[in-house]
Amino acid sequence: MANLKEIRDRIKSIKNTRKITEAMRLVAAAKVRRAQDLVLRSRPFADRLARVLESLQSRIALEAADTPLLQARDPQHITLVAMTGDRGLCGGFNANIIKRTEQRFAELKATGHEVALILVGRKVSTYFQNRDYPITASFTGLDQLPTSADAMQVSDAIQAEFLGGATDRVELVFTKFINLVSTTPVYQTLLPLDPQGIAQADDEIFRFIGKEGDSAAAASNQADKLKSDLVFEQTPSQLLDVLLPLYLQNQVLRSLQESAASELASRMTAMNNASDNAKALAKTLTLDYNKARQAAITQEILEVVGGAAAMG
Repeated sequence: MANLKEIRDRIKSIKNTRKITEAMRLVAAAKVRRAQDLVLRSRPFADRLARVLESLQSRIALEAADTPLLQARDPQHITLVAMTGDRGLCGGFNANIIKRTEQRFAELKATGHEVALILVGRKVSTYFQNRDYPITASFTGLDQLPTSADAMQVSDAIQAEFLGGATDRVELVFTKFINLVSTTPVYQTLLPLDPQGIAQADDEIFRFIGKEGDSAAAASNQADKLKSDLVFEQTPSQLLDVLLPLYLQNQVLRSLQESAASELASRMTAMNNASDNAKALAKTLTLDYNKARQAAITQEILEVVGGAAAMG
């Protein structure tokens, strides 16, 4: 009977756990829709801003522009900005970013670069703070659905590092949201806004000039390219001074939103799998319980029959 009690208690515990995972799945499902909407709404603005920058590029030589964010320096010091969530229970979402950051850090160190980290999210911050890694800044407790204020905190820290000369290159490591069941960790070169020859093959750097001499922004938006006769009231250099910080903040915001949507989608999937596993395990244990109970009843009947026969 003790065995039956253990099985019964375990079934009860699993059913209670399933209630929790199912509730977490529903909460994540409700939030991920809002996060997905934020991602989809932010992409057109980022594309339009990229096309404006591409149009400015066609009028001046970016190398000649006296804009600090376009200063091409020898990339001796590199900063990696890694983005995870503050909470766990979201499958391999956090672990994948941590692994990719470690890999990129090791690759850059192996080629003789000095590397520092800017960490966004409690999970990545805790991991690297407990290890011997140089950390420039750490941001935790941001809104689960990131806002422009959150992006401004991170982008201000990035600009301060780059403009102050502490770093020559800034790379983002975040999770790109594809759909509710598909996300992928990616790299993106944030600063400077031109290739330096050390980017990864899947680096989502914004290239003013593509491999074939055409603008990457224009190549992906031929159908909606800005008109060539568009007249700007300010000089291109003045516009760049205003638009480049805006572009930087927008890219950080987009990355935070993509990461947040990916985290919620991963948590929804993980909790759904956990609920399904709990349901299957409870069903198996129920069968085991019924078998054990039937065996105990049969044993009791045999004992009663055997005792009656002995008395007869």
